[in-house]
Amino acid sequence: EGKKKARESCSLPEPPWEERLANAVTPLWRLPYQEQLQVKYESQRKILQTLASRLEELGIDAQKPGGLCCPLQPVVPSPIINGYRNKSTFSVNRGPDGNPKTVGLYVGTGRERNIVCVKANHVHNVPSKHKQIAQCYEEFICRSPLDSCILFHEGGHWRELVVRTTTRGHAMAIVTFHPQQLGQEALAAQKALLKEFFTCGPGAVCALTSLYFQESTMTRCSHEQSPYQLLHGAPHIFEELLGLKFRISPDAFFQVNTAGAEVLYQAVGQLCQATGDTVLLDICCGTGTIGLSLAHRVSKVIGVEVVEKAIEDAEWNAAFNGISNSEFHSGKAEAVLPELLASWEDSRPLVAVVNPSRAGLHYRVVRAIRNCRSIRRLLYISCKPEGEAMRNFLELCCPPDPRKKLAGEPFAPVLAVPFDMFPHTVHCELVLLFTR
Repeated sequence: EGKKKARESCSLPEPPWEERLANAVTPLWRLPYQEQLQVKYESQRKILQTLASRLEELGIDAQKPGGLCCPLQPVVPSPIINGYRNKSTFSVNRGPDGNPKTVGLYVGTGRERNIVCVKANHVHNVPSKHKQIAQCYEEFICRSPLDSCILFHEGGHWRELVVRTTTRGHAMAIVTFHPQQLGQEALAAQKALLKEFFTCGPGAVCALTSLYFQESTMTRCSHEQSPYQLLHGAPHIFEELLGLKFRISPDAFFQVNTAGAEVLYQAVGQLCQATGDTVLLDICCGTGTIGLSLAHRVSKVIGVEVVEKAIEDAEWNAAFNGISNSEFHSGKAEAVLPELLASWEDSRPLVAVVNPSRAGLHYRVVRAIRNCRSIRRLLYISCKPEGEAMRNFLELCCPPDPRKKLAGEPFAPVLAVPFDMFPHTVHCELVLLFTR
């Protein structure tokens, strides 16, 4: 007991909450940017070493210089280092002062039961516009007689806020609300108050392009599960990327770092080695950004995406930009792709680009790619290559396996290019080129 007290008395005081949040959300924020890039290079090198050793276990000679599975290029820096995020998700929970209507980001974990919601004012990667909208939302819910919804079963209503912005100056706010037992009349009254606050009240300083409201009884709801209700402004915001104009819906995927995405997509175009007769297969295509940005270099773009609204955006984006050599398919990739590729008889070279979520690709998607002889070149873009993507890498490269209906010849990793899409964090976007 005496030793414990002595340790406690000489331990350093806890840093301020803002600093603790910055350490949690942006762990590299204190390092000069070149040092951040070096940290990320080392982490990507370890991932490629791990992949090499895992391939060795499968009987594949994959050891290259340095124990890597393929050459690793230096991390491509982000053109913008601070305030680069075009999308932020703010939580509502108890703040350090006990205010249950604090709008910010979490310090702590649910497992440890020590979650504190801290304002994001000092977080480097969140732009000032997002912080302003979060502050206004907090002011609104603090005025509201309705409680915040921290735990669903304990009641309360006001929940998270999503902010999306573009380099064109557009701003979209999406407020999530748990209806609990409120009737339609009471819900309509809350929506009217929210709209009034952001159009005529103190929130008008945010100059929102779009204000959405979603009634949600789950942690995350898609538009199909619970529609996004437009309370004010335009249904979409717009972004420009590589000379093209893109329409963005509330739940459509768009790379979180717009300037970084331009650099990434230009590199993807070079790595594809696409020619005028190439067909580009864009799997998990979101609003079509990758495929459409490369459409002028290929004969055809085929996009596949699970989010229906994103496909609507992709089709609009193609039409608006005068791109006529693209087609988009809505549905789960594991349902759409096997059907699409099973009957593939096109003699044109087929290059695949996959950009899945952290959950990686479904096995049926990998199998469809492996079993399609026309695909000789594959670009895998991953924001978490050490996670489920690693499983996909092994599935792409392992020997044929009749038991798993994996007949096609294996791919081999030939080049890795990391992109820093997330300065100040430990994350990196890795582009891994596979050929066969």
